[in-house]
Amino acid sequence: MQPHEIVAWLQDNPAFFDEFADEIAQIYVPHHHHGQAVSLAERQLVTLRDRTRVLESRMGALLQFGEENDITSERLHRLTLSLLRANRLDEAITAANASLIDDFGLSGVVLRLWDLDADVDLPELAPAGETVTRLAEQLVSPYCGPYLADDVRAWFGDNAGSLTSFGLFALRAHGRPIGVMALASTDADRFYPEMGTLYLSRLAELVAAAITRLAPVLEYARDETPESV
Repeated sequence: MQPHEIVAWLQDNPAFFDEFADEIAQIYVPHHHHGQAVSLAERQLVTLRDRTRVLESRMGALLQFGEENDITSERLHRLTLSLLRANRLDEAITAANASLIDDFGLSGVVLRLWDLDADVDLPELAPAGETVTRLAEQLVSPYCGPYLADDVRAWFGDNAGSLTSFGLFALRAHGRPIGVMALASTDADRFYPEMGTLYLSRLAELVAAAITRLAPVLEYARDETPESV
């Protein structure tokens, strides 16, 4: 008989283990950890312990992810409150930068905005350049990883050389980009390609909503938005 046939027969005949309990107790099999023979009963216990360890490890990971998500949600909530309290565009930008650096522990945050009705002089409103505006159009979802366009990386100034991982996303209003935000860390594992981007997407929507509340999108830019079909 083939091994799978023996297994199938035992599954179909569970009474076998009761009828031949004494004989089964005399069967010894190798222990894959210690290299010594153990009874079938002991071998089953070893298997159950191994499975329990795997389940405990997975449960621990789930609990850790849950705790991390709770912390992130709380930080995002505090950022939301700070943005709601802002009465001017510069206050909203300052609040966002402070929260992301102090609460989230990032090493750097940069922002560029365009097509806004904002009668203020802010570095975030400096011309972003055609390369960046095209990049924003292509950022359908946040990017995470070790690379960043030179034009964007230069915004970090003297600190750019020490930064090793980045999160980058577009800020959108009326279906089109009105800016980009880049987050940076000196920790190479902070932003990586396989990480989830749910919170970054929510952050992008939150910041965009706060900005357009205080500096609406220019009418000409809004008129250029293609109509949905």
